[in-house]
This record gives sequence, structure tokens and C-alpha cells, in this order.
Amino acid sequence: MIATLAKFTARKVSPAHKILEYLSVMVGSALVAIAFNLFLLPNSIASGGVSGISTITKGVFDWKPAYVQWAFNIPLFISGLIFLGKKYGAKTLVGTLFLPFVVKLTENVEPATTDPLLGALFGGLGVGIGLGIVFRGKASTGGTDLAAQIVNKYTGVSLGTCVFMIDGLIVVASAYVFSLEEALYALIAMYLTGKTIDVVQLGLGYSKMALIISDKEEELREGIITVIDRGVTRISGQGGYTNDKRPILMVVVAQNEVTKLKELVKGVDPSAFVIVSNATEVLGEGFKRE
Repeated sequence: MIATLAKFTARKVSPAHKILEYLSVMVGSALVAIAFNLFLLPNSIASGGVSGISTITKGVFDWKPAYVQWAFNIPLFISGLIFLGKKYGAKTLVGTLFLPFVVKLTENVEPATTDPLLGALFGGLGVGIGLGIVFRGKASTGGTDLAAQIVNKYTGVSLGTCVFMIDGLIVVASAYVFSLEEALYALIAMYLTGKTIDVVQLGLGYSKMALIISDKEEELREGIITVIDRGVTRISGQGGYTNDKRPILMVVVAQNEVTKLKELVKGVDPSAFVIVSNATEVLGEGFKRE
């Protein structure tokens, strides 16, 4: 076991792996910055975060967004080191500095669209792709996420609530500065960003997990292994009403195998109790490996 742990640790800190993570942070940060300048800023869409703050200050004071982002990101990063420790490290510092740098570098590009709905859709998509790549590099772009984590640590308010409150205040401010319509577009962009981050991190290939309770569990087990060619796990369960011991079969299948699984269960035991749910990321034999 010690040898295995040592091997895993060595793999984590390999130079090639570290370089790939830093490249992920830089590429992801660049995509966020480009999406900001092409879609969000030209349409006055302040979809949360420090970029949202810089959109508002651009509209009110005509301040350069890149300078505003640096002005917020650097103190927030230092505060994160002080209050949260050194777990963010150099990669988050790279994201914190590089994103505004690319915003500054691309500040004179022509907007891709002046339609606020298209801006919200494609801006949210671009930011989500970029942040997803940054997160896969085990880093972040700093900003209000750090502020939320500091509030969470010292107040006990959940992290999700903190992020929602901070981003919500930014969206409300944008409604006051610009209009309610722009704030609604910002909500669309925020929602799409969150969904896109999930896709980048987890992938599009959703699998299905099925839990099967049946008196004919042995026949079902053999059918799953031989007909569907999937592994199956037998879990010991107990009826809540009868207190009888009842086996539960757990199997994970691809989406295109769900119908075959249901037909198999129905053919073996029509009275079987089956629960099918999404499995967003499955690692192991027969599925993807990382």
C-alpha cells in the first residue's frame, strides 16, 4: 500500500502533469477573457463575479475592465492566502493575473454580436468552457469565489449561498445601472455558465445506474453479465416493512443499454422494483479512465 501511495504521489507531481495544469489554467483564462470581450461586455451583461463588477464600473465610470479586475483580484488573492491558507498556490495566481491580462490584450476586438440574447448565450457558454478547463487544471481564476470561501469559513453560511448572494448582488446592481432586461440576460448567462462547467468537467456521456430489487436476483445477475455484458454488484438490503433480507443488484450501463436492461428485467421478473438514475461520471472497466 505504501508503494502504491508513493507511486500515486509521484505521478501527481510529475513535471509534465504540472505543465499541463498550468497550460489548462492559461488556456481556460484566455477563453473566459475573450468571451467577456466578445459577448458580455459589449451587451452590458454583468453575470456575476469580478468580471460582472468590471462591466458595471465600465458602464458607470468608463473604467478599463482589466484594471478593475486586477484591482479586485490581487487583494482577494492575498486575502485568500491570509484567511484560507496556501492551498490555492501558484496556479490560481496565474489565473488571477492572466485573465485580466488577456482582457486588456483583446479590449479593442470588435464585438461578435450586439444582440443581448446571443451575447448572454454565447458569453455564458464561452465563460463556462473556459472555467471548466481552469477547474480541470485544479485551479481557479480567484475573484469573488475567494470572497465567498472566506465568508463561508468565518460565518458558517454555506458556500453555495455565499456565491449566490455575492453574484446576486452584482446582478441586482446591474439592473439598477443598466436595466432589468440586462439583469435577466445576466441570469441566463450565469445559468448557462454553470451547466457548461459541468459538461466540461464531467463530459456529455451520461451513464445510467440501476438498482434492482427482485426475488429472482440470481437469474437477473446472470442475464446482466451474459446478455448485456456488464458487471453487477450484489448489495445486502432489508425490507423496511417486513424486515426480510433482500438482495439489491446495482449495475451501471450506457444510455443505449437502458432499454435492453429494462427488457431483461421485465422478461425475468415483471414484478421487480427498479430505480434508474443518472450517473454523471463513471470511472473503471468498461467506462472511461483518468
